Amino acid sequence: MAVVFLAVGLIIFQGREKGRVENIATSSSEKVATTNDSLKVKLQNLPILMDLGRGTCKACKMMLPILQELQEEYKGRAIIQIIDIRYKPEPARVYNIRLIPTQIFFDAEGKEIYRHEGFMDKASIKQKLQEIGVK
Repeated sequence: MAVVFLAVGLIIFQGREKGRVENIATSSSEKVATTNDSLKVKLQNLPILMDLGRGTCKACKMMLPILQELQEEYKGRAIIQIIDIRYKPEPARVYNIRLIPTQIFFDAEGKEIYRHEGFMDKASIKQKLQEIGVK
């Protein structure tokens, strides 16, 4: 029995580097990006706002148009990722998501800088992006 728990623990732990952007995938509305798209995101060396939620939660629905506006506004300066965990649950496990929506801010090197759970308004998101160096 102990061997089973040890094996499961190793599988879960394997490949995880907490606080780093690894194996991320983006989605826009109902569409989930491929692994190749995730690698392109990581290689851009830009700050990242990763929003993890579900298209069915009220706060997630309220944030979607805000995040889509920010994707356009910050194009080339920051990456705004919208991940629907219904279709791509792995990032929710990797980043230990307990509540949706959750916004995770990463610096250009992929280090987690800030995490927020629940609805986050546009002004607060912009302020946090500015604090992590996005101009």
